[in-house]
Amino acid sequence: MTYCVGLLLRSGIVMLSDTRTNAGLDNIATYRKLFTFEVPGERAIAIMTAGNLSVTQTTLARLEEAMSDDPDADPARNILRAPTILRVAEIVGEALSEVRGEIAGRMAGAERMAGASMIVAGQRRGGGMRMFLIYQEGNFIEATEDTPFLQIGEHKYGKPILDRVVRPDLGLDDGRKAVLLSMDSTLRSNLSVGMPLDMAVIAEGDLRITERTRIEAGDARFAAMSESWSHALRDAFGRITL
Repeated sequence: MTYCVGLLLRSGIVMLSDTRTNAGLDNIATYRKLFTFEVPGERAIAIMTAGNLSVTQTTLARLEEAMSDDPDADPARNILRAPTILRVAEIVGEALSEVRGEIAGRMAGAERMAGASMIVAGQRRGGGMRMFLIYQEGNFIEATEDTPFLQIGEHKYGKPILDRVVRPDLGLDDGRKAVLLSMDSTLRSNLSVGMPLDMAVIAEGDLRITERTRIEAGDARFAAMSESWSHALRDAFGRITL
């Protein structure tokens, strides 16, 4: 399983994913699920993936092939040349639906095993920041002022803090804190989500990937934040009276 969360704030975009794909006593695999693409000064795009690994990897491979110098590459599927971020979301949705259909067809009735979803976010020169959740059928929904965050994967444990603190006017530092605490809650409650974590930040108007960070298991700052959050919750619990 996995957990990915993205925030669409007025100050920028914050994306965070874990890297665990399989979990078990003797079967744990780590794969990157956060991918970034940019033409500095022109556009910055981040994509997060969840679900069947063969579906998501094949979809990303086809998107990357369309961005290559291969003479057979289809320029209409090149997300670095798409006129809008909306068109980027459409291209990703078309690729995901196509790959998912092909793999599900070969799996003879095991369509549920071929499920996958993605979060696509970014900004291009002359346009605003946008963020979309792409479903396996290729359709999507968009983050809005009313709901400025999107989640895929094992999302239920990390949602309560987002519901309570995430607003469009949240600053990027607080946005980082919110997604990390959301992930910490998920790590505490679900062993199928695991370290290391990948984070990407796109500041509004930067038109590049402002920050890329990998947080490894045992990271001192993340551990201190997790312990501070646990202490704050225990303290608040103790002060509440019925």
